Order: sequence, then C-alpha cells, then structure tokens
Amino acid sequence: MDTNAILEAHRAGCWRALRGGHRLETVEACVEETQTGAQNRRPEQRIDEAALRADLKAVHPVTAAQRAEALARDGFVARLDAGERDLWSHALARPDAWVLCGPDTTSLRLGVRLGLRDRLVALESLLDQVGHRPKVPLRRAYTTAWHNERLTAIALEEGGSRP
Repeated sequence: MDTNAILEAHRAGCWRALRGGHRLETVEACVEETQTGAQNRRPEQRIDEAALRADLKAVHPVTAAQRAEALARDGFVARLDAGERDLWSHALARPDAWVLCGPDTTSLRLGVRLGLRDRLVALESLLDQVGHRPKVPLRRAYTTAWHNERLTAIALEEGGSRP
C-alpha cells in the first residue's frame, strides 16, 4: 500500500474492512509519510502511527542496495517520491507474489514500463474483493474505472516510446 491509498482508506472509513480482508504491507517511508501534515488534517483523518503499524502485516525497511537495484532496472524510479520509490524498491526485490495499490500516475507508469501492469490494483478493487462498499465514496483516483483508464492511457503512451 502506498501512502495515498492508506490515507484514502482512512478518509473513506474503509481501512478496517481493508485490513480485515487483506494482508497489507508497506515500507517505512510510506508510514512516515502518513504522519506528514497530520496536524493539517481533520481529527477523523489523522492516522495513529502505532495503530497503523499494528494493522499492517509488515512494515519493511528498504536498503540502499534495493534502491540501487530498482534504479538500475529502470532509471524512471528516480522520478518517484520517497515513499513510492521505496515501495517499488522493496516490491521488485521480493521473490513472492505481490500487488501494489496506489494511484500515483508516475508509479503506475513505472509498473507499465516494467511489464508489471497486472500487479497494479485500485483501492476500490481491493474493497470489492472483500465485499465492502464504503459509505463515504472513494475519490475518483481510487476507483477501478479511473485506474483502468489511466493504465490504458499510460500503456498507449509508453508503447510508442519504448523499444
């Protein structure tokens, strides 16, 4: 889970359903980013760091070697913000199956460039898998429709510029 997906799940009041139905993981940088600007959020949108860590199956540290390997795989990694860069660096080093949930277009573009489009998932899709419909609607960038539209557009753009 990237920072934005975590924040949106809390905002829409669906974090509990999400964590109850999936084994959620993230990286240290994303947890740190959930705390950035917390003082500017409404009280119901603030995320308690200890509770977040307890809800996640794992919060992974990312090494400089993992970052370097991801950058060597595709220099586009350098365009990601710190949380997304670390999330991708960790994911690319994993030997097991994983999916990445986050709406950032640059992150989605990296997944398409790496041929990992099938591992990118919308927050709405994860909620659908556990049979949960949030009472507070998800913002458009977290919906399956937006996700699919964006991935298609990126794939078309990248198809013309990549060998």
